[in-house]
Parts: sequence; C-alpha cells; structure tokens
Amino acid sequence: MMRRWIPRLREWDRKLFRWCHFRIRHTALDRLFGWLTHLGGATFTIAFTLSVALLAPEPWRTVGRISLLSLAASHIVAAIVKRKVDRLRPYMAIGGVVTGPNPLKDPSFPSGHTTAAFSVVVPFALASGWLSLLVVPLAAAVGLSRMYLGLHYPSDCMAGCLIGSAVSAAAMSLIG
Repeated sequence: MMRRWIPRLREWDRKLFRWCHFRIRHTALDRLFGWLTHLGGATFTIAFTLSVALLAPEPWRTVGRISLLSLAASHIVAAIVKRKVDRLRPYMAIGGVVTGPNPLKDPSFPSGHTTAAFSVVVPFALASGWLSLLVVPLAAAVGLSRMYLGLHYPSDCMAGCLIGSAVSAAAMSLIG
C-alpha cells in the first residue's frame, strides 16, 4: 500500500514546489525571501541564541540556552538524515529553477535552514504564548523562502520543521 503512495507524494511535492517557485514569482518577494532565508542561517541563529543565552535576563536566558542546545542537537540530526537520504536539490533536478549566486550543493532533505529556524523559535514559543504568534510564522516563512529560492522541496522544509520542533520540545521538557 505504501508503495502506491510514494509516487503520489513525490508528484505532490514537485507540484507544490513548482507553484511556490514559479507561479508566485515577484520582484518584491525575491527581496523579501532573500532576506528572510537568512533568519535560518548559521550566522543569525548562532548569534541570536548565544546573545540571548548570555545577555538576556531570566527567564529568557534559560530559554536562550535551551534554544542554543536545540539548535546544536537538531543540526546533528539533520546532518545525519541529509547523508542517509542524499536527495538532489530542486535546482539540480528540475529545469528552469532560478537560484541566487553560489547555491548550496549538499543534499536537500531535510532543510537545514528550516530545521534551525524551528529549533530556535520553539523554546521561545513554548515559553510565551504571545511570542509564538510572531516567531512561529517567521520560522514558517524561512521554510517558504527555501522553496521560493529553489533550494528545497516542501517535504524538505516539513521534515526540517518536524526535526527542529521535536528536538526543541524534547529539550524544553527535559531542561525547562
């Protein structure tokens, strides 16, 4: 039964990618998503979590430490999965995909930026209901930016969301 669903899921994944990458293309979105994608990058996520963990008052300092731990642990999980799955990025597999200069060449699944974004924001979202209304959509926008920029399929971003969220929720339950 599962074998019948795999081709359907792959086709759905590609269709949703094509819609996100080709159909909603606009100059303003090029700029917006080009900026938003960096919120899931190593420079921002490490600098942000370290700053909060070292400089913020309690209880945010503890949340920052949990977020930093979640970021490190989820990165390890995502790196292992990337090497096991070894999926080509969309721009390498689908013709006509537009990317920025020097696109990443490592495996596509799961999205590391999306994993990082969710691993960082989930501890903050769990610590504050009102803050979750801001940070969870920002993390989701990072995932959307990765598809828009031609670097990931929707399933890559969904897997990143699940890995980052699960690792963070586990860290919060163990430490927080």
